[in-house]
Amino acid sequence: MSGNGKSTGGSGGRTTLRIVAAVVERADGRHLLVRKRGTQAFMQVGGKIEPGEEPLAALLREFEEEVGVRLDPADVESIGRFGAPAANEPDHVVDAHAYRVRLRDGEQIAVQAELEELVWVDPADPVASYPLAPLSRDLLAAAGH
Repeated sequence: MSGNGKSTGGSGGRTTLRIVAAVVERADGRHLLVRKRGTQAFMQVGGKIEPGEEPLAALLREFEEEVGVRLDPADVESIGRFGAPAANEPDHVVDAHAYRVRLRDGEQIAVQAELEELVWVDPADPVASYPLAPLSRDLLAAAGH
């Protein structure tokens, strides 16, 4: 493992990105997807795990950086690890620690850092109007929708 959340090998020569992803659900059942500046695919809030960082700590850090909310760890539930092709980096795959996040009533989020756009989607709808990252399709399904 190098010092940038990447490792090589194990995936047919592809580089693996160690990341965290938040499956964010609000009270009405809609799920949050975000799009980073200069990209097309919508995905969950999250990002690369820093060297020596625990996945939950990475999730809490990324969530605050990207949408301006400091999460209470009690509102976060692990839903497992998932692998998928990386949405924005050719010849990369992601090894994602995924967490379900339930926002508290009245919790306001806003795009920050490298994010450009956010949408709230109905996971029961095909969400075909938004290009989804491969991992996002899997995570919406795993969240029980």
